[in-house]
Amino acid sequence: MSDPADRPRLAAVIGWPIGHSLSPAIHRFWAEREGVNAYYVPLAVEPSYEAFARACDALAGLGFAGCNVTLPHKEDALAYAVRASRRAAAAGAANMLTFGPDGAEADNSDIPGFAQALREALGETAPGGKAVVLGAGGAARAVVLALAEAGYGPILVANRSPQKAAQVASLAAAGEAVPWSERAKVLSGAKALVNATSLGMAGAPPLDIALDALPDDAVVADLVYAPLETDLLRRARARGLAAADGLSMLMHQAAFGYRAWLGREAKVDGALRAALEAAIARRRRP
Repeated sequence: MSDPADRPRLAAVIGWPIGHSLSPAIHRFWAEREGVNAYYVPLAVEPSYEAFARACDALAGLGFAGCNVTLPHKEDALAYAVRASRRAAAAGAANMLTFGPDGAEADNSDIPGFAQALREALGETAPGGKAVVLGAGGAARAVVLALAEAGYGPILVANRSPQKAAQVASLAAAGEAVPWSERAKVLSGAKALVNATSLGMAGAPPLDIALDALPDDAVVADLVYAPLETDLLRRARARGLAAADGLSMLMHQAAFGYRAWLGREAKVDGALRAALEAAIARRRRP
């Protein structure tokens, strides 16, 4: 019989589709650097709760420590769990499931992951002030909660669906929904602008918004990481504004799962970024 200590540590990421995910590359990089016997596998699971639950049951039965969850299963993850962290419950979605003997525990590391990415971009600048969030999906929910915890307010949420914008804005005590057509007008005096939509992503329409009204000490974040430098970030940096790309949030949120399931030393640094940028470049080659 094999020694349990010799068995590899196992984790996964579930989504539909999943081939684009950089999460396996992140966890593989950390495991190799730390010398951990670990495997992190991508699993494409069709968009239904039944399929998701079957997949999670199978992972738990096979000895997986946990899994990350991406679109379209973040709400399914929360429903599947027997317990949820305060963050996951507040967001109404989970991107982490940790399997235990009595069921799965849900968490949402997108919230602290975005907060850390924002702190890195700000440097010595103190967070706080008015913030504008574009989008009203699961990522926007995490962003609004992170901004509220960091002391931003009011937090204005713009989305093409007024109802969805209002739902996401309600997560913050100082949240407010604004019409999508007013997104540029409400930037006056805003200390943070976050794009939590797919606009500007490769193959998607561009994000049409002027940045002239932003003050010089504002920070601009874009959750898109393909391309790494979106037009929004290029224009922000051209103005000398602090900027955070989607890869920064992705790396920081991944650290929570790695430490929970596979190892200890999940350091987000230049070496990890360089490895991921190289992986992205390889995908772009014909």
